[in-house]
Amino acid sequence: MKTASKTKLELMQSTESDMQSLIKDISLSDREKLALTCRILFDKGHDSGLAGQITCRSEEPNTFLTQRFGLGFDEISAENLIVVDQDLKPVDGEGMPNPANRFHTWIYKEHPDVNCIIHTHPTYIAALSMVGVPLAISHMDTSGLYDDCSFVADWPGVPVGNEEGQLISNALGDKRAVFLAHHGQLVTGRTIEEACNLAILIERAAKLQVLAMSVGEIKPLPPALAKEAHDWTSTDKRNKVNFAYYVRQALKNHPDCI
Repeated sequence: MKTASKTKLELMQSTESDMQSLIKDISLSDREKLALTCRILFDKGHDSGLAGQITCRSEEPNTFLTQRFGLGFDEISAENLIVVDQDLKPVDGEGMPNPANRFHTWIYKEHPDVNCIIHTHPTYIAALSMVGVPLAISHMDTSGLYDDCSFVADWPGVPVGNEEGQLISNALGDKRAVFLAHHGQLVTGRTIEEACNLAILIERAAKLQVLAMSVGEIKPLPPALAKEAHDWTSTDKRNKVNFAYYVRQALKNHPDCI
């Protein structure tokens, strides 16, 4: 056993190296990734009628790709996505975006590292949002959100104004996610893959929290170990590997997506 004498750090570094060399990335366009993300999240319980928006930056400055308002997540394909500008006017494709995309424009403007935004109202997030407590990250599986999710305690109403855009963008700060009381969740990513994984993760975290609160007091994770787990699960390669698995699931159920 050549690895029996290696330290934990050495084993983690070796695993990361193996992932890079042995697992190939899937080849998809941003349109295909975004459409697949809509189908993935539909299957993962993020559907809430026409509520929720998924966007990513487009090729032209100050434009982004999003779904056409009136279509559910399970109806989105690479072909029916539209490109809109900062005023939510279509520049490529027919129809209109969800008017709540306005707060996405503020995040893109004020957070240049963000390339994808997902806002949804999945069941457990929505239920927990009614209680008025922050999201508790206290399980290894959800450690990717440890110290990485802000909390907006006061509901500003329907988020179609610039005021809501500024509030949510400011609340995001240097985090990748925001938990919105009486509303839902918002996650961001440097890539579509990262944002998709976080959207799935935040709903699982809420589900675990709701279940844990029903049986007892939630115990916190040791900070140093939680930070280690956060960083371990938040690499670009891990995001791509996770996303590829979700893509394979989605294509079994939704071969018409791309």
